[in-house]
Order: sequence, then structure tokens, then C-alpha cells
Amino acid sequence: MNILLIGGGGREHALCWKLAQSPDVGKIFAAPGNPGMASIAESVSLDISNHDAVTAFCAAHDIALVVIGPEAPLVDGLADSMAAADIPVFGPSAKAAQLEGSKGFTKDMCTRANIPTAAYVRTYNLAEARAALAEFDLPVVIKADGLAAGKGVIIAQTAQEADEAVAHMFAGGFGDAGAEVVIEEFMTGEEVSFFALTDGHSVVPLASAQDHKRVGDGDTGPNTGGMGAYSPAPVLTDELQEQVMQRIIHPTVKAMRNADMPYSGVLYAGLILTEEGPKLIEYNCRFGDPECQVLMMRLQDDLAALLLATAKGELATQTAPAFADQTALTIVMAAKGYPATPEKGGAINGLTAVQRNNVTIFHAGTKMVDGQLVANGGRVLNVTAMGDTINAARTAAYATVESVDFPSGFYRNDIGWREMERQKTH
Repeated sequence: MNILLIGGGGREHALCWKLAQSPDVGKIFAAPGNPGMASIAESVSLDISNHDAVTAFCAAHDIALVVIGPEAPLVDGLADSMAAADIPVFGPSAKAAQLEGSKGFTKDMCTRANIPTAAYVRTYNLAEARAALAEFDLPVVIKADGLAAGKGVIIAQTAQEADEAVAHMFAGGFGDAGAEVVIEEFMTGEEVSFFALTDGHSVVPLASAQDHKRVGDGDTGPNTGGMGAYSPAPVLTDELQEQVMQRIIHPTVKAMRNADMPYSGVLYAGLILTEEGPKLIEYNCRFGDPECQVLMMRLQDDLAALLLATAKGELATQTAPAFADQTALTIVMAAKGYPATPEKGGAINGLTAVQRNNVTIFHAGTKMVDGQLVANGGRVLNVTAMGDTINAARTAAYATVESVDFPSGFYRNDIGWREMERQKTH
């Protein structure tokens, strides 16, 4: 079967890499794709906001499955348009994608379904937000309601920081994403990500991962889309994972179905492990980036078959996919200036020479200019390694990172630190 993959980042390169391993996959088209995918997919120029154009492309190229990588086209309803044209699509409808597209929507859903999460208030103007802040202890979590590329969350330590945060959001600091602001209690515990597939009825658990959101070593500096990740996250034990499935994932799928907006796709739950048990921080309606990279490295089953079964509502025919017992760890190489104003155009050389058997380099923000690979975004490369232990995966990944010729790039030096520290104490 032919596949159209929407997106051009590190997550999409990882999905493309895994889809290409399926014996049932013919040709993969990537819109827009990136240079890292060039050997396994044909990059196509397609205006994904023009749903009729995407539909016409699928008809012309015998597309049997559309895989939507990023969140924006999902919130924009691209999956709805594909479904209306009877084209199997992996990704939720626009209504269901509100789980990521609106923090307030998700919080209200959690209340109705009795899903454990932080106490919250939805506010619609600055005066409401300031009044609500008085009801919360410090620190307090302030979130732009809409999509803000992973940067619309501020943990305010002081009353002044909180006031400045809500003022910034309502003044348009995050564009339309901040037209509504959700204020939440600060929850204490370790954060972890968990992924599951659902077709709206059946649910199949995937795997856990831990991301590193802050730009600097020691979890310092501003939030980013993610500077590295590893999988599995042993802190989410089998027992805790079962609690997550029973108290969070299954109730969500049921609640969405009961609300006449069945969720089909991947559920990416951002969790916090509190003294009362796992609680939901937020949902994303697509694979995480860079968590997807480590999940795809560990996945041992046919990704194309899993995604097609999800798209067709046939997930009940699939057994829980197998993942390697090994650890996968990815390090993001970003362009200097990220996450504020990344320096684009920096030359990248020597990627082929530094490749190792247990390491794959996924391209995130790259392009070719006159035969030269250059940086074309904030997060540029994802150096991803497998190892029998997290230490082995980490050693292999950093050895590769240090050999990449990317003078205008930088990276964190402590990816995996939580688990490394945990192992030291046990």
C-alpha cells in the first residue's frame, strides 16, 4: 500500500523510517518531508491546508493510508476531510483533537469522567484570571488554552510572575492560543509520558518515555518542544501503567465516545506521579517529539499494520505490539538561539561518517541548499541510540553527537539524568 505522511520534523522522519520497514508498504510520500527521509520517501509539495488538494493527491497516487504527524492539521480537521473521502486516516477528528487543541476542553472532560488531574479554573479575560489567581497557592501553573508549540505553559513561583504571565497571554503573547487561559494547581511528582493507540473503542497500550523540556542542563532555562528523551521510563512501573490505563486512558476513550466525538489515533498522556497516584497533566493528540523517535527505535512490530487497523476501526484484531527490552535514548541537536530565535543556515557535515550500528540520526529541521545540508529550524537533528541499559544507549548517543560537524548547534549534556541518578541509589 502507498502512504501519505503529513509533516517534516523528527517525529515524521521516525514514523517514515519505521513505516518503510513494513513488507506491505509500497511507496511513501512525505509532505513536505525532509532530507533525512529522501532515501525512503518522496517529498512532495502539498498545501495541507487545502484539503481538496490533499484528497486529489491521494486519489491520483492510490494512497491507502494517510498518517498525520503534527497537531495543527488535526485541529484544522484534515482527518475529517480524509474520512469524508473514504481515505483511511491515522489521526483524530477536529472535535476529538480538542484534547490537545484546548486545555480547558480536556480539563472539563476530566471532570465529567472523574479522571485524576489538577484543580483548575478557565478564564476568559485578564480580570477573571487575576481573580482566579487569588484562589491558588504558589507555585501556580498558567496555560494558554490553545496550541502554542509546547511553549504555552508557565509555572509561576511568585504572585508577580503569575500576574505577568496572564497579562502576557491575554495581550497576545501566544497569539490566539492565549485567548483563554487555564489556571491550575501545581502538582508535585515526577513527570512521565505514556502512549496508547485507540480506534474509539479498542485500546492498545504502547510504551512509556521521559522527555527533557527545559533548554539547559539541569532542567534550566525556558521550556522547549523537547531536548531529548528515553524509553522505557522505569519509574512508570507495570502496576502504575495499569492504573493509568484503567483510571485515565480507558475513561477518556469512553468519555469521548459518549460525547459523540470518538477518538481515533494515538493518545499521548503527559502524566505526573503524585503521592495519590498518576494524574493527567495534559493530552496530546499525536506522537510526542522527540518521544516518537525512541518509541519507533524500540517497536518490534509492523507500524503500518497498527496504524491502518486504528484508522479502519479494526484495532481489536491487533495484539499488543512488542517493544524491545532495550533502552532507546535520543539527544536533540538544536540551532543556537533556540527556543527564542534559532540561527538558520548553519552547515551540517559528516553525518554518514559518524553513524553507528545502534544509532540512527533523525532529521528534524534540515534542508539542502546547493548540495549542502543546513539547519532550517530550532530543533535540527535527533541522535537516537539503542543499548542494553540506559547508560549504554546514552554513551552511544553522545559519542555520535560529539562527532557531528555542526558548529552552530548545541545540545544538553544530561539527557537521561533522572534514571541515571535513580540507578545510582539502587
